[in-house]
Amino acid sequence: DDQIERERASQRLSGGCCALAAVYLMGKFYVANAGDSRAIIIRNGEIIPMSREFTPETERQRLQFLAFLRPELLGKEFTHLEFPRRIQPKELGKKMLYRDQNMNGWAYKKIEEDDLKFPLIYGEGKKARVMATIGVTRGLGDHDLKVFSSNIQIKPFLSCFPEVRVYDLTQYEHCPDDVLVLGTDGLWDVTNDKEVAGVVMEVLTSYEPNDPCRYTMVAQELVVRSRGVLKEQGWRLANDKLGSGDDISVFVIPLGGPGNYT
Repeated sequence: DDQIERERASQRLSGGCCALAAVYLMGKFYVANAGDSRAIIIRNGEIIPMSREFTPETERQRLQFLAFLRPELLGKEFTHLEFPRRIQPKELGKKMLYRDQNMNGWAYKKIEEDDLKFPLIYGEGKKARVMATIGVTRGLGDHDLKVFSSNIQIKPFLSCFPEVRVYDLTQYEHCPDDVLVLGTDGLWDVTNDKEVAGVVMEVLTSYEPNDPCRYTMVAQELVVRSRGVLKEQGWRLANDKLGSGDDISVFVIPLGGPGNYT
């Protein structure tokens, strides 16, 4: 992240990206995630999560705590408190549910002038945004990202530090149908873990266990199904729901070889 910051001036590059990495070392997989990509292991049909997404919703307490400690980062335009909906001026003096960095549940407070400011975290689910700008809270770059039509920097609220999870391959017997799937959010936006596992098993069973292209074909099928088919109404999935409009990258890594296939 520091290198990206140094090079952005000399190479005139802007923007940022998420990062998901898997390292195999001495019989163990180390999966590091900074962003909203996802990794899962499928072992004997069981789904084992190897990462979690970092979004304004999942990191609400970290973001609000930083804003509480350093209110100057909010530029006098935002409030670190969260309310069920945007507050209107006519509601001054009334009571409304709220929560802050110390709360998992909600409580009531009397609405004050400061509460009329735009919330630090706005929206829900995939529409949640930090300062109404960005929907992912960890990654690399974005050093120049600012709130629209302002000088308020977003970067202080973004973290480049990944969460790392470890999987010990020596603890289990793995067959060629056991895999590690790495995918960007373009896959997971429209396809859940169970659906991915279903595609994995469907494609793998149509190839011989010692056929090396079987894993590439799984990745290709996951991309194709998540993008959908281009119709008059846009890209559509088999169930006619909208296909993924984001970039889709998928890796399928075998955990076992043909030698121990039974």
